[in-house]
Amino acid sequence: MDSIIEIQRQTHEEVERFERALSTLLSRNHSTHERNLQNEHKASQVLDRITSRASVLHSLYQDQDARKLELEALSAPAQQNDLSEFYSRLGKIQEHHNKYPDSIPGGFDLELAALLEDTNQEGDDEYEEEDPVSLLFSGEEAYGKYLDLYANHTAFNNLKNIGKRPGYLQYLDLLLMAQNGPVHRDLSKETRFTKDYETYIKNLHAYLLSFAKRTQPLVDIQSQQEAVDEEFNKRWEAEEILGWEEHISKTPTYGNGSLGIWCTPCQKHYSKQTVYDAHLTSKRHVKAVAKQASSGELPANPNGGAAPLVQSSNSNNPHKSSANSRLRTSAHLTHLTTALLVMLVPTLNETKSNVERRFSLTAREREQELIDQAKPPPPPANKDNTGPEEENEEEERIYNPLKLPLGWDGKPIPYWLYKLHGLGVEYRCEICSDHVYMGRKNFDRHFQVRGSIAPLCLKLTFSQESRHAFGMRALGLPNTKHFHEITRIEDALSLAERLKQEGRHEIFEQETMEELEDDEGNVYNRKTYEDLKKQGLI
Repeated sequence: MDSIIEIQRQTHEEVERFERALSTLLSRNHSTHERNLQNEHKASQVLDRITSRASVLHSLYQDQDARKLELEALSAPAQQNDLSEFYSRLGKIQEHHNKYPDSIPGGFDLELAALLEDTNQEGDDEYEEEDPVSLLFSGEEAYGKYLDLYANHTAFNNLKNIGKRPGYLQYLDLLLMAQNGPVHRDLSKETRFTKDYETYIKNLHAYLLSFAKRTQPLVDIQSQQEAVDEEFNKRWEAEEILGWEEHISKTPTYGNGSLGIWCTPCQKHYSKQTVYDAHLTSKRHVKAVAKQASSGELPANPNGGAAPLVQSSNSNNPHKSSANSRLRTSAHLTHLTTALLVMLVPTLNETKSNVERRFSLTAREREQELIDQAKPPPPPANKDNTGPEEENEEEERIYNPLKLPLGWDGKPIPYWLYKLHGLGVEYRCEICSDHVYMGRKNFDRHFQVRGSIAPLCLKLTFSQESRHAFGMRALGLPNTKHFHEITRIEDALSLAERLKQEGRHEIFEQETMEELEDDEGNVYNRKTYEDLKKQGLI
């Protein structure tokens, strides 16, 4: 067994090396959210080890008797040359190593190396399997980037008297209102004073507290909550809690009281005196009174009136009723939850943006997104081999998961403009070799013969008009207004046959269909070409 002085020296050394390791971890710069969060969790583990060793040091220094005995054993009288203590300790060390020959020396060095190991290395093929931080988050939370409030949203919609049930986006907007005051302050008092609301706000607070600790391991969330708790206690005693002022000091009353009539055996409120009196003769109330009497609790009023309204709920506040205790608990949890929501406002905004983006994706795009997220991150590029051209290419990469058309500035057009012009609707033209045109404007424009301008917000590599005109010319048909909106070859041929039968032969005259080119590259229709040639101008 090592001496207490050696244990103190070794503990001091470990604390100092942990501090150096903490400095190394905090000095690392990572480009991704995942790497930064991993680094923060490792730094939090180092801080926990420093705290535990500091606690051990404190207890060792408090043990003055052990330190005194150790100093007396080490400081032998000067006139004596007694080495018995030294050989005694040496024998214990040798005995220990003989008993445990396979013990690995330097266990602290291995622990420190594991903490300092950088996961941002090439060849880390099993990143997702070996990363313990990723196991702390659900798939919806996306490694701590977004909040997963679907269960809380469902619980909120199951509350009574909340009016219109909000959707998930509207629910996120309700939580964002915590920046301006207590969360859910718009709910009616009948809803906030129920047991269901207390359960809901308790679960919401527990989730937000857990999420904050997982995503901000270096922030002392618990101390912040304790400070908010102290503030709440002061404001509650002063009746300054917004939204709960008029109900802080009140107990349940009869008649038109704000909380109705409270039945202690049944643990239930009744809004009217007549309803309360009617339930006194019910089997449920009789059984509740008998159970309360057998357990030694305060029985109901034997005169047939209301049960006692004041009940000792805890030793600190013997005059608080159970209803008031529930009110205080709900108000307390609401206050703590509001503080957490204010701290998580940036994450809430990111969550809302992500939900809106996912709503605009198709099922196939969502599946592809999940597949891409399951892939391990690519290894970091070698900075020594990265040239200026590669850096410029990375800067020019545009995030466009919806495959939106590019605008005049080379960036994707807004999604509302994409929906406004109907660019997500496909129009297929068989005459253009089954080419698909996105949006009604592009489809109408491709029938035009001359003078067309390329569609706004689209980059075309091939003229739509020339494609359709070429297809019509290949069929031996003119690209006139008679054939607009005709996309099937069969329909175009039948229409041409019907136009011939109606006597519109001028449409099919050869001179309107053929174009000839002279030696200089000038293009004329057949009639003009033949006239100029006869005149010797060509």
